[in-house]
Amino acid sequence: MAADIDRAGVAKAYGRWAPVYDLVFGKVFDHGRQSTIAEADKIGGRILDVGVGTGLSLSDYSRTTKLCGVDISEPMLRKAQSRVRALGLANVETLAVMDARNLAFADSFFDAVVAQYVITAVPDPEATLDDFIRVLKPGGELILVNHIGAESGPRRWFEFCFSPIARRLGWRPEFSFSRLSNWAARHGGMQVVERRALPPLGNFTLIRFARLSAGQKAA
Repeated sequence: MAADIDRAGVAKAYGRWAPVYDLVFGKVFDHGRQSTIAEADKIGGRILDVGVGTGLSLSDYSRTTKLCGVDISEPMLRKAQSRVRALGLANVETLAVMDARNLAFADSFFDAVVAQYVITAVPDPEATLDDFIRVLKPGGELILVNHIGAESGPRRWFEFCFSPIARRLGWRPEFSFSRLSNWAARHGGMQVVERRALPPLGNFTLIRFARLSAGQKAA
């Protein structure tokens, strides 16, 4: 599917958000962040946090979980680096400016990949998901949290009407679950293990994909 958001535009948008991101979005996104962190900590090992932003989530992971964080926005990442130093987060191994579609990590490197409020804000979601799975170990999990667009009804109409404005802010409000399920079906070796609506008012959704091991069949 053709890109309708460009990489430079996303980086510019989130660079503008960097000074006020925690204040504006901290509480709104908190339940989703905590939910993904809880699932990632159950897995443990080495976790990739894509779109780590200002590092707001980093101190909430277990200190036994090894963390690598990447983000497209250098101003956001500078705040994350300051947070790591201030809080002495020794379990944070790497913070790097990186394109989520072209991750500079080896294949099958992470036990889990976490992407909070990311997949609707990248130029090519399906190719980005492919690279998430490339760096994920067989048996590991991809854990997403995002606003997922309505499949029908008045909210679907509103999301499409609002989408030109939202794209200038760096995201797609009408992004549907079918794009994720269709991607998983095409990719193969993936299984949805959970889809959970989250507060406030079910506006956000937690979705967990398991990467199946060789020879393992989806349930």
